[in-house]
Amino acid sequence: MSIKLTIDGKELEARPGATILQTARDYGIYIPTLCDNPALEPYGGCRLCLVEVEGMPKPTTSCTTPVTEGMKVKTVTPTVERLRKTVIELLLSDHPNDCMICERAGDCKLQEFAYFYGLRENRFYGKRRQYTKQDENPFLERNMDKCILCGLCVRVCNEVQGVGAIDIAYRGFDAKVCPSFEKDLDCEFCGQCVSVCPTGALSGRIWAKKGRTINVKEVETTCSYCGCGCQLNLHVRGNEIARVSSKPDNHNEGWLCVKGRFGYEFINSPDRLKTPLIKKDGKFTEATWDEAISYIAARFKKIVEDHSTDALAGLSSARCTNEENFLFQKFMRAVIGTNNVDHCARL
Repeated sequence: MSIKLTIDGKELEARPGATILQTARDYGIYIPTLCDNPALEPYGGCRLCLVEVEGMPKPTTSCTTPVTEGMKVKTVTPTVERLRKTVIELLLSDHPNDCMICERAGDCKLQEFAYFYGLRENRFYGKRRQYTKQDENPFLERNMDKCILCGLCVRVCNEVQGVGAIDIAYRGFDAKVCPSFEKDLDCEFCGQCVSVCPTGALSGRIWAKKGRTINVKEVETTCSYCGCGCQLNLHVRGNEIARVSSKPDNHNEGWLCVKGRFGYEFINSPDRLKTPLIKKDGKFTEATWDEAISYIAARFKKIVEDHSTDALAGLSSARCTNEENFLFQKFMRAVIGTNNVDHCARL
């Protein structure tokens, strides 16, 4: 049975167990947040999603408050907006002012909220956290000066990836996200933490100075590293990939592995094969696809005539889709006439 409530004067129906934030999203009502992700458990850390609920003595976090029958919610009031602005000011008081050279400029939630609230100056001054970069891995770069402790990276590592490579250590002003014993990051390097980070605290090391938003276009494609067929968004500048992302409305829900997110540099490699090669007189020479296919067919036919069909065997690839692997084994069995078929994923 649905729950009836009112949000900003609109009478709505919510599913049992839903929070105010989830219900607002279902109906396209915007509530700002920095620490919430629909794929993760509610956290209530950033305090930006505060709303006023009739009967409650003070504003409450909409991401952790479940809806109740007859609830009346206001998402925009002078008090709520004042509190949200103060939260952004407090975050900016301990944040580097280097948006001009930050990799996430133009795609940073904290920057967008600062723009929305017109924060040119800050009322709060004091000590700032400063950390030394120490990671030597080739994939992820951590800039903890820009971390706002939203916890998204920690939660996605635990709840989605199930790795638990990082956590929030220490307390108060000394709190920070780090691996166990503050060692160098050593994990699967899937980059899920990068995909949910709302600021420039986490980024791909190979993305540096490749382009941000200007003259960068997105091209949708399918990852070719395995048969899962994860959907990719290539951020292309000129004829070079600046970075890779994935949208949450795909079947892979926006999650990628290390190969899909960071293993794309082969595309512009000068050693990449661009045409078929046929060995003639001991040397490989370029050929057309028709020439290559005709050559393979002739060699197959000759081998079968001289040594029977069992002299041929087929090894398929996990990079192919299930449909392609099915066609491959069908070709080997029905056309070639052999059951010598294997798959690299079995080894």
